[in-house]
Amino acid sequence: MQDQIWVAIQPRGSETRVLATAGDGSTLLKARLVARPWHQRALPSMLEALALWQSRPVHAVLVVGKGDAAFVTSLCPDLAAEHARTPLYTLEVVEGRRRPPQRHERLDGVGDFRDLRQLMLFEMAR
Repeated sequence: MQDQIWVAIQPRGSETRVLATAGDGSTLLKARLVARPWHQRALPSMLEALALWQSRPVHAVLVVGKGDAAFVTSLCPDLAAEHARTPLYTLEVVEGRRRPPQRHERLDGVGDFRDLRQLMLFEMAR
């Protein structure tokens, strides 16, 4: 697990948040992107690029709430297809959880990502 990159992607009404951490929990990437990507290959391409950049496989989770099927199909319309699991990355859909209190980590301008960090810790423990 130390050699993987963990990525949580959470679409919301006005934005999609992305948090990527190394196996030791250190933050690699935090982003607030537009709610829906311009191209259907944007998410797979981003995950592939991160794996290639860091030379490590990526385990990604798409965090959705109940009734958020529209976000899943817009971010990754071919999730069930063969390319959802590649040597470079895996992508799973998980249901979001309530945000517990967590350590403070600041990166000005991108906001609070504690809930995604907690979800990734839960996924890593599975």
